[in-house]
Amino acid sequence: MATIAVLGTFDTKGAEHAFIAERIRARGHRPLLIDVGTGGPPTETPNFTRDQVAALAGVDLAEILARKDRGECVVAMSKAAPVFLAKLAAAHEIDGVISLGGGGGAAIATAAMRALPLGFPKLMVSTLAAGNTAPYLGTKDIVMMPSIADIAGLNRLSRMIFSRAAGAICGMVEAEIESDGTRPLVVASMFGNTTACITEAKRIIEAAGYEVLVFAATGTGGKSMEALIESGLVAGVLDLTTTEWADELVGGVLNAGPNRMDAVAKAKIPAVIAPGCLDMVNFGEHDSVPTKFAGRNFYLHNPQVTLMRTSPEECTELGRIIAEKVNRYTAPSAIILPKKAISAISAAGQPFHDPLADEALFQAIRNHANGSVEELDEEINSPVFARACAEKLLNLMSATSASNPTPK
Repeated sequence: MATIAVLGTFDTKGAEHAFIAERIRARGHRPLLIDVGTGGPPTETPNFTRDQVAALAGVDLAEILARKDRGECVVAMSKAAPVFLAKLAAAHEIDGVISLGGGGGAAIATAAMRALPLGFPKLMVSTLAAGNTAPYLGTKDIVMMPSIADIAGLNRLSRMIFSRAAGAICGMVEAEIESDGTRPLVVASMFGNTTACITEAKRIIEAAGYEVLVFAATGTGGKSMEALIESGLVAGVLDLTTTEWADELVGGVLNAGPNRMDAVAKAKIPAVIAPGCLDMVNFGEHDSVPTKFAGRNFYLHNPQVTLMRTSPEECTELGRIIAEKVNRYTAPSAIILPKKAISAISAAGQPFHDPLADEALFQAIRNHANGSVEELDEEINSPVFARACAEKLLNLMSATSASNPTPK
């Protein structure tokens, strides 16, 4: 029998959470009801009250509630709930968590869920599930399920949705996880235009006894990779697709923020870096491209994605950024340049082939890098380049392991 936290605003959605709890009991598991409401008294009796949740985080809930500012109340509980839920999870007192909520409820519940480790079952049923969920999910594996109608009582539709949700969280906690936790973990960044490179490099690294996790360089993917690196679970980084910096600099839609590439410095682990796909900035449909970019070189990747070729000036700045990020790394690292192409579509004869822009990128990296920069007369997707990057990382990790034989 597993214990599943049923966390929610019991002042407005007590009956709905009680229904979820009943369905969890029917599946043979134990629900643990946690009230994080900030309005009137709860309509159902929780196992843990809102005051208990707030007190553990040092939040004076009574004082905040007295001001009757709903926004302030939600913010306060969004700070308290993560502390409370993380404590329960760390003590192995819960095996999963489920919540129902609209805007305020989802903000509080997903804040709490983001405090839980990857792999911990988390399910949020919300009216917001069909929109932009990035602010709610962050870099965590939270499952968001659309409530379809508002969460406002029990009816033929909500009973069906909530019953399925209860079944889903029960299934998640019941699932047996097969994992080989003995192999050291390597993370790699990949885009469609660097898939061949990463696929070959992954094969070589895994043949050497490592497990490779690949992250799509789509903004969220880069943020997730950075979070995992910073967690201390990673032995090495194969960051060959640094394209998210092009979107960050120029204004594309797949940026990972200004902290992309910072985690390696904090984790102090070996890394191999390449300027993969820095030839492109990502936008949505062609009509969504800002008018200020009129006249630039565009490539229609698919009906929903329009790529724009980076200019020599942009590449100069990107080269400086990449080099200065790597300069902060204290563990052994290497920058390797694929001189013939930095993506599948920047090779000779391809739509983004621009030797002047590429050379501006390479020269900026040479000018600003403190360490050595290796250069290969290869395309990024050539087996030769992939092998060189993989073997370089293996050598760096081996040397680091030899000099640090005991875990930190």
